[in-house]
Amino acid sequence: MLLDGKVALVTGASRGIGRAIAIRLAAEGAKVAINFAGNTEKAEAVKAEIEAAGGEALLVQANVADAAAVEEMVAKVVEAFGGIDVLVNNAGITRDGLLVRMKDEDFDAVLDTNLKGVFYCTKVVSKLMMKKRSGRIVNMTSVVGVNGNAGQTNYAAAKAGVIGFTKTIARELASRGITANAVAPGFIQSKMTDILPDDVKKAYMDTIPLKRFGTAEDIAKCVAFLAGPDADYITGQIISVNGGMIG
Repeated sequence: MLLDGKVALVTGASRGIGRAIAIRLAAEGAKVAINFAGNTEKAEAVKAEIEAAGGEALLVQANVADAAAVEEMVAKVVEAFGGIDVLVNNAGITRDGLLVRMKDEDFDAVLDTNLKGVFYCTKVVSKLMMKKRSGRIVNMTSVVGVNGNAGQTNYAAAKAGVIGFTKTIARELASRGITANAVAPGFIQSKMTDILPDDVKKAYMDTIPLKRFGTAEDIAKCVAFLAGPDADYITGQIISVNGGMIG
C-alpha cells in the first residue's frame, strides 16, 4: 500500500470530501487522525468505518481557526502516533451572500477557517516535518478560488489565498524534503447538489466536458496520489479535479 507506516492528519474529516480522504488514506495504509469541529457522531462513524476495514484512526476535535486548539490537536496526534507525515488541510465553511449584503462577521468567519486555519495547521505540522526532512502537505482549494463565483466573495478570496499560500510554502519547504500541493475540486455531488432543480443541474453539467458531477472519492484519489511516493517530484502545483470544466 502507498502509505504503509505513515501518519496522516485530515482536518474537517467527519463528512463529505474530508471523510472520503480519511477513508482513502487509511485504505492505503496510513494511520489517520480525524479532525472535526463539532459533529462527534459523524466523526465516530468515520473512525468506525476505518477500523472495520482494519485501519487505525484517532479522533481529534479542534477548531482549526483557533491557534491554541491546533497546537493541542497536533500534540495529541504526535503522542498517539509518534509524528505526522501527511497533512491534509480540508476543513472549510461557507457563509454565502452577495457582496453588498455580506456581513463583516461572515467574511471573517470564512477567512478564519478556510485560510487562517490552513496557516495555523501548516505552521505547526511543518516544524515536525522539517525535523524529519520529509512530509506531504495537501491543501484543499476550489474551482471557485480559480474562477470566482457570484455570492461567494469570502469563500473565493479564502480559496484563492490557499493557492498563493501553497505555492509559497512549496518554495520554502522544498529544501527539507517536504512537498506542498493543492487540489481544486469542481462541481462535487452532495446532498446540497442533489436537491437542485433539474434545469440548474443541466446548466452546470453543460460546463463539464466529462458530463458528470464529481464525487468525494474522485478528490480523495487525487489526494492519496499526492500524499504517496509517486508524487515525489510534484510540488507547488494546483491540481484541478473538475471533469474539464476549466483548465
